[in-house]
Amino acid sequence: MKGKIVAGCLAPHPPHLVYAENPEQNEPHAECGWESLRWAYERLRKSLSEIEYDVLVVHSPHWRTQAGTHFLGVEKFKSISVDPIFPHLFRFHYDLTVDVDLSKAIHDQAQKRGLATEMMNNPDFRIDYGTIVSCHMTNPAWDKPIVAISSTGGARYFNMEVQQALSFELGQATREAIEASGKRAVLLSSNSLSHRHFVKEPDLPEDMSHEHINNHNQYLWDMKVIDMMRKGQTKEFAKIMSDFTEQATAETDAGSLSWLLSALDFPEYESKFHGYGTVIGTGNAVMEWRP
Repeated sequence: MKGKIVAGCLAPHPPHLVYAENPEQNEPHAECGWESLRWAYERLRKSLSEIEYDVLVVHSPHWRTQAGTHFLGVEKFKSISVDPIFPHLFRFHYDLTVDVDLSKAIHDQAQKRGLATEMMNNPDFRIDYGTIVSCHMTNPAWDKPIVAISSTGGARYFNMEVQQALSFELGQATREAIEASGKRAVLLSSNSLSHRHFVKEPDLPEDMSHEHINNHNQYLWDMKVIDMMRKGQTKEFAKIMSDFTEQATAETDAGSLSWLLSALDFPEYESKFHGYGTVIGTGNAVMEWRP
């Protein structure tokens, strides 16, 4: 049976969302907060419950590798992940399973396409919080294995065009490996859109009277690119991704969204828009594509 990407999702990873959900795995607890985004994730979960899938494949900006793209190569990971900026909000005890076969298959396919790749075989490796937040908010039951993919520093060391070229190749390799595997996969692009943070936090982090976009320019850019993705104008969006990344200080510099759009073969159909919200000044959208 031919494998298939059954859904692709823009699944941002602010740790505040897990904090506000109060799962048993996270030590800190909140009263409320960031409901617009948390309810957007609820709508995404309900939508995904309507389809069958075998694995979550996530590309995270916060597993940053200096040389090439890395893939988890150990079946079980169990430890605690602490956000270095928000340790008072995110101290998460994870226990997850990796689909090592699919991870290795994507690695091999990317290598065939000329990308520098590496399997991460250290059983004591600590999983980054971007991977954990996106996976938890999408599937809090943790009853599906994952494949986690690192982000390279192409945009920082060269420019956004280099980063996109690498990400496009990785997306195509991901799709080819999934199709050859016979598995049904949901892909998660774990990134915010505009990404200029506040520099001060309120005394009560979940006090939503302090929450808003950092600046109007970011909001205009976020609405523009969301509208393009909603309408299926992903090829057009890819052409202005560099401008968006620079002018909105967007987290798209990690290549996660470029990877996703490429893996979906730049969809021209409408996407499902589940919601938009801000977290400490950053713009975040939860969106879904069904190939």
